Amino acid sequence: MSEEKSLNFLEQIVEEDIANGVNDGRVLTRFPPEPNGYLHIGHAKSICLNFELAKKYNGQTNLRFDDTNPVKEDIEYVDSIKHDIQWLGFEWAQELYASDYFEQLYAFAVQLIKKELAYVDDSTAEEIAASKGTPTVPGTPTLYRSRSVDENLDLFGRMRNGEFKDGEKVLRAKVDLASPNMHMRDPIIYRIKHAHHHRTGDKWCIYPMYDFAHGQSDSIEKITHSICTLEFIPHRPLYNWFIEQLNIFPSHQYEFSRLNLTYTIMSKRKLLELVNGQFVSGWDDPRMPTISGLRRRGYTPASIRAFCERIGVQKRDNLIDVSLLEFCIREELNKTANRVMAVLDPVKLVITNYPEGQVEELSAENNQEDPEAGRRMLPFSNTLYIEREDFMENPPKKFFRLGPGLAVRLKNAYIIKGESFEKDENGEITTIYCTYYPESKSGIDNSGLNVKGTIHWVSAAHAAKAEIRLYDRLFNVENPGSEEGDFKSYINPDSLQVIPNAYIEPGLVNAKPGERLQFLRKGYFSVDADSTPEKPVFNRTVTLKDAWAKEVKKG
Repeated sequence: MSEEKSLNFLEQIVEEDIANGVNDGRVLTRFPPEPNGYLHIGHAKSICLNFELAKKYNGQTNLRFDDTNPVKEDIEYVDSIKHDIQWLGFEWAQELYASDYFEQLYAFAVQLIKKELAYVDDSTAEEIAASKGTPTVPGTPTLYRSRSVDENLDLFGRMRNGEFKDGEKVLRAKVDLASPNMHMRDPIIYRIKHAHHHRTGDKWCIYPMYDFAHGQSDSIEKITHSICTLEFIPHRPLYNWFIEQLNIFPSHQYEFSRLNLTYTIMSKRKLLELVNGQFVSGWDDPRMPTISGLRRRGYTPASIRAFCERIGVQKRDNLIDVSLLEFCIREELNKTANRVMAVLDPVKLVITNYPEGQVEELSAENNQEDPEAGRRMLPFSNTLYIEREDFMENPPKKFFRLGPGLAVRLKNAYIIKGESFEKDENGEITTIYCTYYPESKSGIDNSGLNVKGTIHWVSAAHAAKAEIRLYDRLFNVENPGSEEGDFKSYINPDSLQVIPNAYIEPGLVNAKPGERLQFLRKGYFSVDADSTPEKPVFNRTVTLKDAWAKEVKKG
């Protein structure tokens, strides 16, 4: 019997709230992305947390875009975010936008002005920063803090009407310039931005700051459990202050630790640098930690959800080993991916005693882990391609592959014995000659031979050419975000290796983009979006084993 899984701290809070009748036992969470970039694996943790928590307690989750900065936002990002959430397996109750509430938020700001809790400030950004003091020195009021209610209402209305330039004025909340919490020292709640908004067009030229829009949007929607990451802990008193002063629904904020992953950058700003600097091919580059990049690399929704469940929900920051994410996809693909043969570094092998021109169809099991996966037929002939590393001219002891005088089994085929080989002028082996044992056919082996090694192959006359993209970790240091200097200087130069002319089984030319396969002995691969029957393209999702663990041990 398995032990019942203990509740995380958020589940405990929700269960206590339901038991005590808080919000009438109602559970409504939200996922509030900013549409200024693509979602990454860190967002996946938050998505899973919000949607799964609500689902567990018969609640719902809203998708609310925090679209309060038109300069950085784009409809492309909105569409990608919606696609990613649905791909992960979740459906939101309502699709909402902070811009839906611009009129309401403006009214809230006017309400604060009338209560003498907000004022228009003409100071420059530098002057405002200086006037806030330091964590140990209280702030000092600017010249404009004592403006009258009427003057502030007039100026704020004129700000809305577009009478002032960007940066000329801001609206600040009048809270506490001596507060030990710097976020409470008269924060800016509105700024002027003459910029076209992807939803409201040119209707607005003033936009609420995140700290003003976020908490009030939660309140307007009557979110019961507003779940944020730890960096928002010092913002919570400000959110609560706004709620109290405006006398609106008291949405309650709870914080959990964001996901930090080894060999990975999680900052959207830095990910955008990689895209704009063409260090990667785009947001969906398979080396990127974006959900679209992971999808293109071959990760599945189930593997990402399993990863998010395994790492759990914590109250303090930690660094999760990316090998756990890789383990989750290996575990799934080991059960579900069909086994196929692809030769990435080919060398020709000729079976001298197999009739030239004869073609035999051999039966191959698709997936020994899945009895329902069935079998397929493979063409076999006297000329094959095998991996160059599977033959050695002078093999050492315990080399259980092919060499002069050494025998090995060809997967799903026959046992062969190495006889001789040819080299070119550079000393590189070009052709291997061997003999086969007709009685050693897989499934009906009567040869009595016992060999320890099995290698994969493709028939030279029938194989198709394919481009193979071998993806690895984008950075070669464990925590690139904390290293000195430019984080881009730690990019792994071997994070992508392209093999333009690998050979694959003929049937693989019909594999569809997104299909996931195990290349025997080589790793798990996914058919890329660029792939066509004329030019198949495969991305390595992950190696068969954790190769980095060995490198770390060596180090």
